[in-house]
Amino acid sequence: MQEMSRKIGDKSAELATGFLERNGFVIVERNYYASKLGEIDIIATKESVLHFIEVKSSYGDFDPVDNITPSKLKKVINSAYYYLKTKGLASTFCIDALLIRKDEVELIENITL
Repeated sequence: MQEMSRKIGDKSAELATGFLERNGFVIVERNYYASKLGEIDIIATKESVLHFIEVKSSYGDFDPVDNITPSKLKKVINSAYYYLKTKGLASTFCIDALLIRKDEVELIENITL
């Protein structure tokens, strides 16, 4: 079961990265761990804006957007601020969600709940 989850995660990460690069994003980091605060799946730039991107996927019948909860979003936001502080950056940024439904990819920029 865990091996299957890892394969799905790896496939989703590749689809996400390819989609972003084809759409003008430059990948800065993947799987950035911000201590106890959480993880950011992808950090990318586009047109001088830093994007902190949460990737959610579904290969079944549920919508991956349902997995972006207020607590998950809070972790991503805190991790983004941690990243900016530790890197000494004062950059314009946004928090995005990249949803993968089967093999279709949708980017939702500047998400809020």
